[in-house]
Amino acid sequence: MSIITLLTDFGLCDPYVGMMKGVILSINQDATIVDITHDVEPHDVREGAFLVSEHYRYFPGGTIHVAVVDPTVGSDRRPIIVIRDDHVFVGPDNGIFTGVVDGNAKIHVIGNRAFMGEQISTTFHGRDIFAPAAAHLAKQVLPSDFGPAILDPVRLEGLEPTVRENTLTGKIIRFDRFGNGITNIPGPLLVNFVGAGTYTVRVGGLTFSTLSRSFYEAESTCLVGSAGYIEFGYFKGSFRERSGAAKGDTVMVERTT
Repeated sequence: MSIITLLTDFGLCDPYVGMMKGVILSINQDATIVDITHDVEPHDVREGAFLVSEHYRYFPGGTIHVAVVDPTVGSDRRPIIVIRDDHVFVGPDNGIFTGVVDGNAKIHVIGNRAFMGEQISTTFHGRDIFAPAAAHLAKQVLPSDFGPAILDPVRLEGLEPTVRENTLTGKIIRFDRFGNGITNIPGPLLVNFVGAGTYTVRVGGLTFSTLSRSFYEAESTCLVGSAGYIEFGYFKGSFRERSGAAKGDTVMVERTT
């Protein structure tokens, strides 16, 4: 059994996701396809990159992860395969794999026409390049058979928080369905940064001096969410709507002692 995950900004009101699944199953009927999400905000490669680095570790080694948030589809950006920690990632070389590309990753361009669809649309590489590639990888085709190795993948700037003296600075990267604001600040990083001292967490006009354990503890909360990152929420409400926060807003943690 081969597992293929799908993460896109396609939504579900159009047939695009279904078409990708049909292509995969036409090539490899034994594939197990798992939807991660198709509700990445349209064209937001940064949100897609954050989600890729978050979800893959919950799957067994050998899983193939297709991620398509591809606003420059049809341009000269490269289609690539990334191999990292016994996981395989397939998608555009536009920074969506920033969180999984490190010194141990191996990367190949998808250039072998034998592993693509019969016709290549300039607007739907998810169906015509990435889905076929994933299906063939699941049939044990080697990444090196798709094309040459590269050492210069596109990386996004600003995905990691910064630490300067007594200030830890991050950003709101995404909002979930409940309107919770999810940052790029890992919980352990904040805990190590503040140590045993006191601190404040600021976002917009809100200030927090402690981390809650769950959303019910106060009307507005700052906590370490299930993915391990600092989140902001409102009990039975939307932090996004109630606070007016937006993606990209600065989150600042300051040591006060």
